[in-house]
Amino acid sequence: MTFVVHGLAVSRGVAIGRAVIVSSSRLDVAHYFVPADQGLAEIERLRAARNAVAEEIGRVQQGLHELGSNDAHPELAALLDVHLMLLQDEQLINGVKHWILERHYNAEWALTAQLEIIARQFDEMEDPYLRERKADLEQVVERMLRVMRGVASPMVASPAKGAGQQAPLDAADDAPLVLIAHDLSPADMLQFKQSVFAGFVTDVGGKTSHTAIVARSMDIPAVVGARSASHVIRQDDWVIIDGDAGVVVVDPSPVLLAEYGAKQRQGEVERERLSRLKNTPAVTLDGQKIELLANIEQPEDAVGALKAGAVGVGLFRSEFLFMGRDGKLPDEEEQYQAYRRAAEGMQGLPVTIRTVDVGADKPLDRTARAGDDHLNPALGLRAIRWSLAEPAMFLVQLRAILRAAAHGSVNLLIPMLAHAGEIRQTLALVNKAREQLDARGVVFGPLRLGAMIEVPAAALTVPLFLRHFDFLSIGTNDLIQYTLAIDRADESVSHLYDPVHPAVLQLIANTIAQCQALNKGVSVCGEMAGDVAMTRLLLGLGLRSFSMHPSQILAVKQQILRCDTTRLQAWAQSVLIADDPAALMTD
Repeated sequence: MTFVVHGLAVSRGVAIGRAVIVSSSRLDVAHYFVPADQGLAEIERLRAARNAVAEEIGRVQQGLHELGSNDAHPELAALLDVHLMLLQDEQLINGVKHWILERHYNAEWALTAQLEIIARQFDEMEDPYLRERKADLEQVVERMLRVMRGVASPMVASPAKGAGQQAPLDAADDAPLVLIAHDLSPADMLQFKQSVFAGFVTDVGGKTSHTAIVARSMDIPAVVGARSASHVIRQDDWVIIDGDAGVVVVDPSPVLLAEYGAKQRQGEVERERLSRLKNTPAVTLDGQKIELLANIEQPEDAVGALKAGAVGVGLFRSEFLFMGRDGKLPDEEEQYQAYRRAAEGMQGLPVTIRTVDVGADKPLDRTARAGDDHLNPALGLRAIRWSLAEPAMFLVQLRAILRAAAHGSVNLLIPMLAHAGEIRQTLALVNKAREQLDARGVVFGPLRLGAMIEVPAAALTVPLFLRHFDFLSIGTNDLIQYTLAIDRADESVSHLYDPVHPAVLQLIANTIAQCQALNKGVSVCGEMAGDVAMTRLLLGLGLRSFSMHPSQILAVKQQILRCDTTRLQAWAQSVLIADDPAALMTD
């Protein structure tokens, strides 16, 4: 039966495909695709884990027997027998093999995907005794996952429950796939970036959460904040993701499939039309040249930036090099090679590398340790605060960026500065990194230094920043978040996240004006830069440099080609002083 799940539209377009559910298992597991020739090796990993759990259960059974406890604890003895039986269950084994060999899931993902399917069948059983046997299957799967992760598996008993049968899988192997999850970290999104997914849906998240940001960079339809999506959508359900309206249609009728199929084709025609603008200079009707830069997460993204017509990289989010590494941070050589590839990939065009910006919704594995559970991570040890607290790590990154600057036009961008003391410490460490490279006799290049304006305190003290930096970059995502006290990843307050709030616009306008007065470069690298609804206003406020995901460049360029900045200035000033700026945005 067709039903609709509502969420927040965060990435345009329509995706139609089979649902892939990222497991909600109590154990976190890695989700990635494996080459076809590694399928048998994944199955062998699974077999080894199953055998290890069987041996573990066997040892406990032997211990009970030697202690004469079988008769004293008949429920425990019966439970161990059930667990051994479930380990050999053909529906579990054959289903997991299907996910590995046909869908190319890694072993852990395949195991949890199959658990979701069988668990739902248990839930539908009328017999409460059989229905409750699901917990036994979950325990068996968790024990196998623990073995594969090298984590000790405690033998925790629970009341005996029942088993069930699984319907055969009948999904078309060549059908498009859409990802359904409770949440996805930025590292997860990066892992899926080169995958086969046509779109994704998450239960949580906001329009400017980093999950949404990366979705836009992938240029695939996405809906976040869909609440119960991962619970009500089943593995292999047909799903339509409407990234424009923020709705997810599950088990659509033939009529709906045809309607959304037509909308999908219309979107493809529009993208093809926009592609013709790639080589057209971004110049307004009154002759103002506008700089359109790209935001990237990986060195390889430089290819897409050039293909989209970017004239440089305005934001290289270096933190994605640090994520999903189980606490092992990239060393100087690895970072240098990555930054060098980005610089060379842009073929002489400028590349602005932001130093590692972690914390809040972008945690590192390394920070997940005792004492790191901050009450409010968005206001805690993140971005430059973390870098200054770990100077040895920070110097490694600075040396790598300086070395990469010998291979192209490289700028250095510092996130979340707010204090004069932080500025002094940062500049001192940059100088120290140069001295260390000099002492080693290592070649490095010149850097233009920039600071992000994303904290209201920074926006209110722009003259201080302009005395020390060559350029400023306005990070509107965090600037809006901190100005309005809105957690941008929390869908429950997303309706209060307002890019055109008068306070936000005043901070942006003043920053642009002060940079222009001193002939210092200024750009917007937050989501406002790639939002075509904001293009006219930013142009009217004097912005001439926009940095966005490559997928957004052509749509923004189309808006720019239709604008006359001389006519927009007066209108922008009226928006700036209005009590309700949003009411004037359609004028």
